[in-house]
Amino acid sequence: MADSYNHSDKTYRTKIAIHSVIRLIVCILLTIICLLPIYIILVNATRDSNDIIVNGVSLLPGGSLIKNIGSLNDPTIQNGAYTDTFNVWLGYRNSLFISLASAALSVFFSGLTAYGLTVYDFKLKKPATTFILAIMMIPTQVVSTGFLQFMAQIKWLDNYAPLILPAIAAPSVVFFMLQYMRSSFPLDIVEAARIDGCGEFRTFLQISLPIFKPAFAVQAIFAFVASWNNYYTPSMLLVSGKLEQRTMPMMVAAILSNDKITDYGVRNLAIVLSIIPVVVIYLCLSKFIVKGVALGAVKG
Repeated sequence: MADSYNHSDKTYRTKIAIHSVIRLIVCILLTIICLLPIYIILVNATRDSNDIIVNGVSLLPGGSLIKNIGSLNDPTIQNGAYTDTFNVWLGYRNSLFISLASAALSVFFSGLTAYGLTVYDFKLKKPATTFILAIMMIPTQVVSTGFLQFMAQIKWLDNYAPLILPAIAAPSVVFFMLQYMRSSFPLDIVEAARIDGCGEFRTFLQISLPIFKPAFAVQAIFAFVASWNNYYTPSMLLVSGKLEQRTMPMMVAAILSNDKITDYGVRNLAIVLSIIPVVVIYLCLSKFIVKGVALGAVKG
């Protein structure tokens, strides 16, 4: 009897070990698949254009990084094709302003909306929640024509306002905040604040908001990255195409679509420069992403 038990226990542990190895292999493969394209772009940014054309993909860095940086900032090369199309500091300034402003508005007003749907009871509570979540199913491209016409009528083309203010209505952020609040927000705190004479908005700002920090942090990161990587809406609204107004994705797209720019090392360098802020944010704030997603996914 004891031998049979030991044998079954050993078999069970062997199966667990095999499953763990398989999971580890799958995770390693997925990591390689995700990181390999980024690594190749980083390597190509250090290589000469002829080397990229002749030898193709390489996993070893080249020695042309300084040359590529100089070419990207030299107004005399190819009649200023690079400097007339790409300016890293202007791109950083414009994209940072738009991304930070839209992320702040998106997180604050989405949190306020989710707070109202969680704390208050009113007749249209369920229909309002359903309507907000239904908007998530509508692609941006479907309403883009009407949105563009509306912005033209109110003379908001070539303006950053339509790139920032619509972030106030973010159904996906509201959905995440609702899940988070319903699972981890104690309504007794709100009742206690009301008994003490605290106003509703003050209760949200001073009492509820600190509890929502993990959710706010992760959604702020996602909203920032989405706004930073957004090419479709800025290219549709900033119709003049002035270099001083372009966002970083617009500048990268201009580099890649310019027939005069045939230096593949410079092209890859422009892409690398555009993703550096996003990578830095993920590396610095990854703990908030993991914590916020884990807390928001748990339902009470």
